[in-house]
Amino acid sequence: MTKQVLHKSILGLAALAALTGSASAGWRENITDYDSGRLTSLEQSRSDAIQQAQTRGGSGDFSAIKQTFEPEAHGVPERALYGTWRCRQMKLGGMTGYAVFSWFPCRISKVNGGVWFEKQGTQRMAGWLYPENGGLWVYLGAQSARGEPLHRYSGRYPSVGATTTPDDQVGALVGIGPNMLRIDLPAPATQESDFDSIQLVR
Repeated sequence: MTKQVLHKSILGLAALAALTGSASAGWRENITDYDSGRLTSLEQSRSDAIQQAQTRGGSGDFSAIKQTFEPEAHGVPERALYGTWRCRQMKLGGMTGYAVFSWFPCRISKVNGGVWFEKQGTQRMAGWLYPENGGLWVYLGAQSARGEPLHRYSGRYPSVGATTTPDDQVGALVGIGPNMLRIDLPAPATQESDFDSIQLVR
């Protein structure tokens, strides 16, 4: 993965740099200052984590990382999100260079007037997708283990004395090709990795 290709993957929407400044109702009313910082640093977080994946080695299908990050990112209209997807999680940097996990079902649905994402599997995740300029979607959600009730994004109500809960997730969804999406999750609160991403295909 060359630096030029990596640069192409850095969300060619120029939207993340202005996430905290553009006007859009919804996620800004719920996000914490800490998580706003995670979003703002998404580009640098991803670049550093991909470099670790390239140099440190890891487990799982490394080609999946190239498939997910080499395509130029693009906006996605709402109608193209809905339905069932196959998705797999990638953890980059941190405890290991990379870990690419198996495929699990995901679904994006219209729920109570909003756009709801849910991933099944050993590590479940679920949350709301909020539209941004250029077809970008901001994700506010939470992870939970299989067998647990789905956790919700705690937002401005984290545990006493904490800036975030270990389950909170924040990220951005973009398209990476026909019937292919990516959800980037910078600086996971669990600190197992430096950067997570979900590849969605159908």
